[in-house]
Amino acid sequence: MQTNEIRVRVYPKCGKLFSERSAVSRVDNVTIVCSDCGIREALKSIGVDETEQEKILDTIHRTVHTN
Repeated sequence: MQTNEIRVRVYPKCGKLFSERSAVSRVDNVTIVCSDCGIREALKSIGVDETEQEKILDTIHRTVHTN
């Protein structure tokens, strides 16, 4: 029998709650990360500093939430 139970867990890296699909960290290929942490890891891997990472994430959030 299939249930519609929703599991809420905590991302170990940032502490946010989540119930949807997640990604695996590119740092260790084990840790579950949220999309924001995944984006930060990807940007860091190409040398983008933390200030610019936050600007990029802000732009993504504004675009996603307004469409």
